[in-house]
Amino acid sequence: MDVNKILNADFLDILFDGRNKDYGAYELRKNYNRRLATALLSTGGLAILIFLLVIVGRGVANAERNGVHMREVNLSAIKEKPVQQIETPKTPPPKQDPVKVQIDRVTPPKIVEDDKFNEKNEVKDQNEIVNVGKIDQEGVKEVDLVNPPKVDEGTGVVEAPKQVENDAPFTKVEIEAKFPGGDEKWKQYVQREVERHMDELQDDGQSGTCEVQFIVDREGNVSNVEALNMKGSKLAEVAVNAIKKGPQWIPAIQNGQPVKAWRRQKITFRLPDE
Repeated sequence: MDVNKILNADFLDILFDGRNKDYGAYELRKNYNRRLATALLSTGGLAILIFLLVIVGRGVANAERNGVHMREVNLSAIKEKPVQQIETPKTPPPKQDPVKVQIDRVTPPKIVEDDKFNEKNEVKDQNEIVNVGKIDQEGVKEVDLVNPPKVDEGTGVVEAPKQVENDAPFTKVEIEAKFPGGDEKWKQYVQREVERHMDELQDDGQSGTCEVQFIVDREGNVSNVEALNMKGSKLAEVAVNAIKKGPQWIPAIQNGQPVKAWRRQKITFRLPDE
């Protein structure tokens, strides 16, 4: 290339001077900026179009969701519930006084002198007596009618139920007899008794659970103490003596009153090497 043309020539013309410009590389580099601008504009236009389509789609969806939907309703198909009529309470019939029945007072036979005889105290014939009572009362003289009992108005004070004296102990009660202080105190008491006889229990060599049966009366006294199992063992002896020599128990409760009842209690002992 001439020196005069070099100063005014493009960089690509200088680079491809003396080379085959029709091969393709020259054309690609020559039009690179234009192709880059075209690609950027196309991409930007496509992005804007997608953005506009999204906005329009959301607007249409919101319009359909917030739109008022009209639906025809056939009023004739709706059945009215019948009004429930409230029945007027009937007036209760007036109370009728009980029919008075003739009552003949019981007159015990008594021998008196004629001048002291009172006709009211005359002993009537059994065929004439209809109902026997403590007073004389006029009324209907019929055998089939029974005179209603008289109820005393009283003072309004309700007496507590009388305790039935019964020596037979209960086997099942509402609330069983308890050791004073509850289960925790019972465990402490049994532990002390076992520790007192630890050497004897270890020498006996028998471990297990001994169940003791006994009676607790209304005052909390213990009686009829007997081991139900492990009889003859040192553990059974310790368990029976612990209950016999222990404090009074809280008696069982039946119908709100303390009663005499059977009670079972278990005592467990394990050897140290077990």
